[in-house]
Formats: sequence, structure tokens, C-alpha cells
Amino acid sequence: MLKCIFLAMAISSAMPGTGTPLPQTAVQTDTTSAYATVNGIKMYYEIHGSGSPLVLIHGGGSTIRSTFSQVLNDFAQHHQVIAVELQGHGHTEARPGPTTFEQDADDVAALLKTLHIQQADILGFSNGGCTALQIGVRHPEMVRRIVAISSFYKREGLPPMFWDMMKKAHLSDMPQPFKDAFLAVRNDPKALQTMFNQDNGRMLAFKDWPDDMIRSIKVPTLVLISDQDAITPEHATAMYRLLPKGRLVILPGQHGEFLGDVLTAKHHSHTPQMAVAMIDDFLNE
Repeated sequence: MLKCIFLAMAISSAMPGTGTPLPQTAVQTDTTSAYATVNGIKMYYEIHGSGSPLVLIHGGGSTIRSTFSQVLNDFAQHHQVIAVELQGHGHTEARPGPTTFEQDADDVAALLKTLHIQQADILGFSNGGCTALQIGVRHPEMVRRIVAISSFYKREGLPPMFWDMMKKAHLSDMPQPFKDAFLAVRNDPKALQTMFNQDNGRMLAFKDWPDDMIRSIKVPTLVLISDQDAITPEHATAMYRLLPKGRLVILPGQHGEFLGDVLTAKHHSHTPQMAVAMIDDFLNE
């Protein structure tokens, strides 16, 4: 059975076999880290490796490290990875008021313009996958390909119990590894509470996206989920069928497990490297 662990979308399974969260490993590539002023906020980003540009967008409540530490180095072997932290997350300051996937998409697009990157592949996980889809809708000229991992476009894509539990969620429900990752880069409990409130509010306010919005994404798009994901396989399949150039992959495991996400990664698993290789094949088609 799925249990709510906060998130603006990080749900882990309560079934036997849940992996012990891994320590966040050091990234081995040369790294540039900086802030850029975009749409009125100072947005944190890192650049790793060289090659074709690939934007990595973390999940709700997460940071670059808590989502991507197990795979970032592998992606950077063949790409110029631009890893971002969205408004209110990690190093990046929050705006007052509610957050939206549309605003996050505009922020990422503005960052790419600041970096003089005309077009990039966009990979997003969980809430970041929703942002990736919105970049495809709102800034299609900037997108070459999309990898939308564990993302949704209608409320029915998540089980009813998720929405019920989100109505009752408190900061105490947020998984400790997420809290630790946030406070490790910004030791500010008030900012952590703000992030929680904004992410929770975004989910509660979410309105279904029309099918035609998904149909409008013309670039090749890989829809990728786990078989024990927060997102139902039926929903992922429906989204894949709406995409003019959609592809679909369902891998075994829990929400984020094949990426090595801090909540669900398994020790000694080769799945994250396999997932990177498969995604690279899609990006190189």
C-alpha cells in the first residue's frame, strides 16, 4: 500500500523490500555552481561535464543531490548537465505566494536564456517531470527532447488516498532525508517550512491539464515510471498515447528507485546506471 510521506510527490511504498536511503555520494565531474537572477529570484544551478545540454529538474521537496546524486556523474559523461534547484528548494530562494509548474517552467527557460543555451534536452523527476512537460508546452523552441519521469497531468493519475492525505499533511510528515538535504545547503527551518507549505499548496490547488495540452508537445518525449510508482501505469500509458512522439517505459521498483533517489535507492543496485544508459539511447536517437 502507498503511504503519504509529504512530498509534492515523493511517495514511497510501504511494502516489504523498501530500500534503505543511501548517503548522498560526491559527484566526480568538474562542476560550476552559481546563481542567476531569473524572473525576480536568484536561482541556483550547477553545470557538470560537456556535450549536448541536458537539464535535470529534481522532485518536489528535493534538491539536486537528493534526487540525482547517484546518476549525475553518469549523465555528465556524455552531456553538459545543467542541474537546477527550483524556487524555494535547496539553495534557491522562494517567492511569496503560491508556486506553479508553469512558473517553474518559465524560470528554467529564463535560466537557459541567461546561459545562452538555445535548445536542450529536459529531464524532470516527479514534480520536476510536470515542470519538464510545461517547458515543452510553453517554450517548445527551447526543447529538443523530454524525459518525464513519474509525472502526471490529471489528478486521477495518483490514488485517491494521496489527495486525502495531502489535505492533512504537516511538515512532520516530510521524510527526514528531504529535511536533511534541505538544511544541509540552507540551515533555515523557516525556509524549510515555506517550501513545505508551497509544495503542499501546489498539489492541493492542482487542476487537470487538458488532453490537448499534452498533444501540443511535438518533441520526442519519453514517459518513464516504476511499476510501484506513485503514478499509476494506466495514467502513464494514457499520457504516452496523447503525445505525438511519445515513448513509454515501465521499470521495476518504487518511486525514484531507478534514479537512486535518496528515499528509495538500494545499495549495490546497477539499475541507476542501466536507466541512464537507456535514457541516453533515447536522447541519442
